[in-house]
Amino acid sequence: MAIIRHVGYKFNGGFMEKEEKINNVIEVENVSVHFPVRRQIGIRSVDEVIRAVDGVTLSVREGEILAVAGESGCGKTTLGKAILNVIKPTHGKVRYRGIDLAELPGGEMRRLRRKIQLIFQDPYESLDSRQSVYKTLLEPLTIHRKDLKEAEKRALIYKTLEDVGLLPAESIAARFPHHLSGGQRQRLSIAATMILEPDFVVADEPVSMLDVSIRAEILKLMLDLKGGRELTYLFITHDLSLAWMIADRIAVFYLGKMVEIGPADDVVHRCVHPYTQALVSVIPAMDDEQKKSEKRVLEGETPSPAAIPKGCRFHTRCRYYQQNGMPEICREKEPVLHDVGEDHMAACHFT
Repeated sequence: MAIIRHVGYKFNGGFMEKEEKINNVIEVENVSVHFPVRRQIGIRSVDEVIRAVDGVTLSVREGEILAVAGESGCGKTTLGKAILNVIKPTHGKVRYRGIDLAELPGGEMRRLRRKIQLIFQDPYESLDSRQSVYKTLLEPLTIHRKDLKEAEKRALIYKTLEDVGLLPAESIAARFPHHLSGGQRQRLSIAATMILEPDFVVADEPVSMLDVSIRAEILKLMLDLKGGRELTYLFITHDLSLAWMIADRIAVFYLGKMVEIGPADDVVHRCVHPYTQALVSVIPAMDDEQKKSEKRVLEGETPSPAAIPKGCRFHTRCRYYQQNGMPEICREKEPVLHDVGEDHMAACHFT
């Protein structure tokens, strides 16, 4: 699917517009993911619903890195799995290049799985310790590339190992995951994703389990692969500063809802939602004294996704709500996303 955006250009004191075509790889339309749970209170059992993702609409554009940022438990990973059709949405639709994934028969979804892949967060848990590196990469080829001969599969495995920096490829291929360092394991996890030559990848906090010293190497690898293979990334992270460094756009999530989205530089330097402002204020800076005066530490705990507050779900921790005399609109009406700048949207009654 494509959308048309009007882009303005100044020339000799005048102004003209041209149409720019934007292809969306992924379109998420009003998607919710709810999980029924039963909780024991004394001798009574209470049925509840965990609203992990709650009415999210967004698109991922061709060739971009869209970062999804927010606290643990805000629904980032659940959204990523719903986009990949690993988890079925309770409501709403997910489209890949205009194809509604929910309507695909099982066989067609398996064939499409080659094009939409996931990089796992934990390379220690995602890799089978009983399989060698070679067999780890052979398995997806056996399932999805029955058209390849054994010699072609072997050549592709060695090339993919070289592409992710696991050298010498022949020696690495004979090893097992416990022979590899954390960084090498994550490179192998990335290789297992890239060997099927996808064009859309969900990266679920791919460096959060790694030592700080090797995070930059893995991020550089992912960016190099993006350029060389024309990839589109949905990059899930709790680190807004990391999202700012690598993403084209950032979507900020709170309690299952998207509260702000826009170009990375705008979301960090011109953010308007009070939750985003609080996240930005604690990004480390060289000038500690300046940052101390600007820090906005959130008070209170994040509400349970089984008991989301009525109205604006952020109002229980919001400084705007307090500064404006705790208005009824915040308690009763949920804000909707609206334009606050060029390609920049936020959901707040006071923006």
